[in-house]
Amino acid sequence: MATALIGGMLGKGFSAAQISVIEINADNRAILQRDFGVRVYSNISEGILDSQIVVLAVKPQQLHGVAQQLAPAIKDQLLISIAAGVRALDLARWSNTQAVVRAMPNTPALIQCGMTGLFALSAVSTAQREQAQHILAAVGEFIWVQDEAMLDAITAISGSGPAYVFYFIEALQQAAIELGFEVDQARQLSLSTFAGASKLAVSSSEDVGVLRERVTSKNGTTERALISMAENHVAEHILLAAKAAEARASEMGDELGRSK
Repeated sequence: MATALIGGMLGKGFSAAQISVIEINADNRAILQRDFGVRVYSNISEGILDSQIVVLAVKPQQLHGVAQQLAPAIKDQLLISIAAGVRALDLARWSNTQAVVRAMPNTPALIQCGMTGLFALSAVSTAQREQAQHILAAVGEFIWVQDEAMLDAITAISGSGPAYVFYFIEALQQAAIELGFEVDQARQLSLSTFAGASKLAVSSSEDVGVLRERVTSKNGTTERALISMAENHVAEHILLAAKAAEARASEMGDELGRSK
């Protein structure tokens, strides 16, 4: 995700000279320097010396240790965390600053088509909020939430959502294979259908339910398939899956905050 942010920012007009990256692995530092031309450092204090914004792109389990290392070097910088599950107040406590924005991006950010949820502590200024959204907009769209608990819901919908989409595509591919297509044909049919339908939905001002109805002719093939899905409670199972993901996101916040 850090690489996606760097590439997206450079593509949206940020200069390489504006971006410093802290990476403890020497090989990775060399790759970042070669691919992006950004400044790379091996230690935190040197890397954030002249920075206004610090983006924490580490695994949730590593964030406590990183924040503690960061605390002595923090002055008035804005902290943006993209670590799943770690709550803003916990990060503020560990890093000894209240200027914290928590972001929940998703993997399509890798191709600048991401969806990110953003939450800011009350100490974050309007200017800092604008800085945060300017950075995350480099990899796709974003929305702000007023209640941090809603980031758990965003995790369930857009954060985990790509996996649900891939799961559906896998099933559609398998159906195509069982209906007689070769694997490469099944892949092409499934991916192109999903990509086309998604683009149509994004470009249309109409509700997706209306678009679905237009594809569904009375007593036709699509109606038969949708009746089967309804009889098997597919929509209800999707709702239950999203709620299960939201519950786990909340549990992770409790676990990660309680353990330190």
